[in-house]
Amino acid sequence: MFIYFLTAFFVFLLGLCIGSFLNCLIYRLEEEKTIKGRSFCPHCRHTLIWKDLLPVLSFLVLRGKCRYCKKKISFQYPAVEILTGLVFLLIFINQFSSQQEILSISFSGIARTSFLFYITSSLIAIFVYDLKHFLIPDKILFPATAVALLYRIAESPHLIGNYILAVLIGSAFFLSVFLISKGQWIGFGDVKLAILLGLILGFPKIILGLFLAFFFGAIIGVIMMVFQKRGLKSEIPFGPFLIIGTAISFFWGSQMIDWYLGMLIFAP
Repeated sequence: MFIYFLTAFFVFLLGLCIGSFLNCLIYRLEEEKTIKGRSFCPHCRHTLIWKDLLPVLSFLVLRGKCRYCKKKISFQYPAVEILTGLVFLLIFINQFSSQQEILSISFSGIARTSFLFYITSSLIAIFVYDLKHFLIPDKILFPATAVALLYRIAESPHLIGNYILAVLIGSAFFLSVFLISKGQWIGFGDVKLAILLGLILGFPKIILGLFLAFFFGAIIGVIMMVFQKRGLKSEIPFGPFLIIGTAISFFWGSQMIDWYLGMLIFAP
């Protein structure tokens, strides 16, 4: 089991590093800057050295402040890094249950794991960006959707109909809500995001993902109205709830659906 735990540890470290890159990507999208070039402090613009860029560790050593101007570093940075590391680790555990599976991994296994790492990274970036700006960035969404479609066609062409059905269900539902509300209830970005989520989940998991998104969205909405005294017209980004519902459905959707169907069968 030593190789298994060692691999899991390196996967977690990889997630931390990817999370650091995602923070950079999110910031540069916000500032409409190219991803090329050295990282710098958003406050004093001082170029950062390697000691400033160690995921999580640099934040802790510097006590959440810039080494040069001493201004506070947003907690978003370590949060995104840790979240990405934990999700990468969860994907690893989900894909590999034993050391033998790691040692005998096939090309298709490598491709699937790499695909999941990429899609996860894209969804985390979309989650944070939408949460901050109420906007789903096409520069992240469109490439992820194209990769997901190509991967599904290459991985399981006999099941592509299942994923297309999930895409139609998700996008048609949100398009209807968008048109009926004239864009007041949800943005068109959610319609486009539903296409990607359909390609990730397939049918019937997309149904569960949508249900969970509305379930969690309703709970948070009520909490915000109660504790922050917000009205029903207060704007809440829905993309993060869609992504949370998708994550739960992807990892535990089969068990949840089987449990629900079992309840129906044995119901009096």
